[in-house]
Amino acid sequence: MTKVKSPLGEKTSRRKFLGGAAITAAATVAAPSVVKAQGPISMRWQSTWPSKDIFHEFALDFAKKVNDMTGGDLKIEVLPAGAVVPAFGLLDAVSKGTLDGGHGVMVYHYGKQTALALWGSGPGFAMDANMLMAWHRYGGGKELLEKLYASIGANVVSFPYGPMPTQPLGWFKKPVTKMEDMAGLKFRTVGISIDVFTGMGAAVNALPGGEIVSAMDRGLLDAAEFNNASSDRALGFADVSKVCMLQSYHQNAEQFEIMFNKTKYDGLPEKMKAIIANAVDAASQDMSWKAIDRYSKDYVELQTKDNVKFYKTPDAILRKQLEVYDDVVKKKAGENPLFKEILESQLAFAQRATRWEQDTVVNRRMAFDHYFGPNAAAKKI
Repeated sequence: MTKVKSPLGEKTSRRKFLGGAAITAAATVAAPSVVKAQGPISMRWQSTWPSKDIFHEFALDFAKKVNDMTGGDLKIEVLPAGAVVPAFGLLDAVSKGTLDGGHGVMVYHYGKQTALALWGSGPGFAMDANMLMAWHRYGGGKELLEKLYASIGANVVSFPYGPMPTQPLGWFKKPVTKMEDMAGLKFRTVGISIDVFTGMGAAVNALPGGEIVSAMDRGLLDAAEFNNASSDRALGFADVSKVCMLQSYHQNAEQFEIMFNKTKYDGLPEKMKAIIANAVDAASQDMSWKAIDRYSKDYVELQTKDNVKFYKTPDAILRKQLEVYDDVVKKKAGENPLFKEILESQLAFAQRATRWEQDTVVNRRMAFDHYFGPNAAAKKI
């Protein structure tokens, strides 16, 4: 067979091939250098929590997950409450781009749009916070939240995450034994709980977490609620009160919120957005596990080291909370069409989900009493 030579000649062809390879290699080398020249994307965030609060630690945990998962291509720095804006000013600051993002709770935006408090401020219609998160993800809540933020012109992207355990009724000067004990109390709370406790006879003042203990110490508050054993202990509640009432419906199903400035978020590469979404899920579960560990330890230490006495909130007060809450949300639904739409969506999901839960999940109290009660089997194992 006759070998056909290139019309350009072997040497010319070889030079052309090598030249093309050199160009390709140069492009391969050049591409990473362009990305490197651009550098990582940096974001400055603020939480709504004091630096010593475990909630701020949760915010740092989320940022670290994103920073690690992106290999440093996205670097989120999280400052504590007040570093740039007051805790209640987070939504405005993120929306305007003063901050690139933040970590807080939606009930702190109650003054902007009362329906935002439905993500956590109330009894959850017998759902716990994890079930309310299920409604958000799969029952229409995500779409309703986007609609809600758009209605107030908020330039943000919101990721609810981190379902919280039921919060205590609060810290008091003496145990609350009947409804009359709430009358006239100067009490701190937030969100729809403002209306609920007002309806129960208290004189309510909404304050950020970092300002509560000093207000109690100065007599500006008679009683207050915040969230959990770890936060309450770190913030110094045991220094101003030795009585904590456990169990309440005022914030039975709350979760945290991770918030991005929408313009900043929309400018991120799609791969980075996917990493953020998965980091939200990972941080949500990790936060729940950490909370169980830390809250239970601090619950013991509040009793053994800080001499705090814990009492169960009387059923009469719990029932009154439900009755007053129903009156409050009925009124707000009549004033606010979006509030009504969200309320109806939650109720429909809760009716199905809580029926399944009540019929399916065994009550663990019997097992608790069996292993840790007066005649505990654990003592014999």
